[in-house]
Amino acid sequence: MEQLIRNEHCGICEEDKQEGIHLYNMFICTACEHNIIHTEPREEKYNYYLKKLKNISQPKLYS
Repeated sequence: MEQLIRNEHCGICEEDKQEGIHLYNMFICTACEHNIIHTEPREEKYNYYLKKLKNISQPKLYS
């Protein structure tokens, strides 16, 4: 049986990748996840990641 490999669009680097995590409604590839974790707040990239992560929206919870 053939296995279908599905690429998803990373919300940070905006490339299609196979592996990563879902954070609410955003897919974050493994490379970007690693970069986010290892970026210090004083680095320029920190503000870039912060801006991209603000696009995450938490789904509404209806009770």
